Amino acid sequence: MRRLARAAALVVAAALALTGCAGAVAAPVASEDTSATVQVPLSELDVLADPRSYVGESTAVMADARIEPVASDPAQELPATVLSRDAGGDATVEVVDTSRVVAMDLAGSIAATVWGLGFGGTLVGIDQSTTFPGTEDIPVVTSGGHTVNAESVIALAPTLVITDGTIGPRDVVEQLRDVGITVVFVENDASFEGAEQLARDVAAVYGAPEAGELLAQRVADEVQAKIAEIAQIAPRAQGEKLRMMFLYLRGSAGVYYLFGEESGADQLIEGLGGVDVAGELGWAGMKPMTDEAMVAADPDLVLVMTHGIESVGGVDGLLADKPAIALTKAGEHRRFVDMDDGQILSFGPRSALVLDALARAVYAPEGPEAAS
Repeated sequence: MRRLARAAALVVAAALALTGCAGAVAAPVASEDTSATVQVPLSELDVLADPRSYVGESTAVMADARIEPVASDPAQELPATVLSRDAGGDATVEVVDTSRVVAMDLAGSIAATVWGLGFGGTLVGIDQSTTFPGTEDIPVVTSGGHTVNAESVIALAPTLVITDGTIGPRDVVEQLRDVGITVVFVENDASFEGAEQLARDVAAVYGAPEAGELLAQRVADEVQAKIAEIAQIAPRAQGEKLRMMFLYLRGSAGVYYLFGEESGADQLIEGLGGVDVAGELGWAGMKPMTDEAMVAADPDLVLVMTHGIESVGGVDGLLADKPAIALTKAGEHRRFVDMDDGQILSFGPRSALVLDALARAVYAPEGPEAAS
């Protein structure tokens, strides 16, 4: 299991809360465009001859950010008895009513999974990272630092809250049971396999295991197919593969973290056909960035969140503030690939779309020199 990923997420949320950085992480924004952009398959792209020598930053954008449910109004069998991953240990919870659901976690993965299962119509409250099309009018119950106000949840009169412990304070969420709200904590590992299991676990909460298997299989099939596609355009020789790392930035809070193994970033990098520098150096979870660590890593390319790189004044601001990054190959070539905060690490129904968007930005960035 990848509990380090969840611990890392909590570290970030706590850091932001302590700095009073309200709204610093994935602040509520307009929902993603519902219009689909027609894109050629990865195999037909005019990819870079040498992605390691490319100069310039790029942005990864999904062609279609919508989530297509695997079923319409899936069959349910309630009450459903499930395990809740409570802080004090697993607890048995009986779910009798799923008509009004609040789904919340740091990355928006749970709400996305609910939608992918076909139960989007039951959502009455979501976290601020849930911004995919169709969720525009659903109330947001989390705020800066990804904290939740119990009163805001209670006011929605939910019959069920599904979360994973990354939204808190956790004891406040658990206390929602005191007013008669059913609360279920699910495991939510930041990985492709974790996305499959989340589909099964959330479906179990709804008493719809068949829908869970359908969504889990779809996620697995799409990710496997996309990784195979990417392998056809990515450099194959070990010496030619891009050395990548994920850097978490929140300039206004003074937060600079390197994401290592079991953070979720490692799976993205491996899926993109790159070398996970953090894994190569044995870093696990998340660690504060130091000049020494960055120079030792010397990545060819750095993945960042869009609002994160904006918070430090863009690439220019980052390189000026952190000269050690400027000394790396990525810094010298300004090789930073950013993607929307609510998408890049949101393992779930759109996992394959995340990989696709990142692959295009990495191997076929826009610009006249892209085919060099």
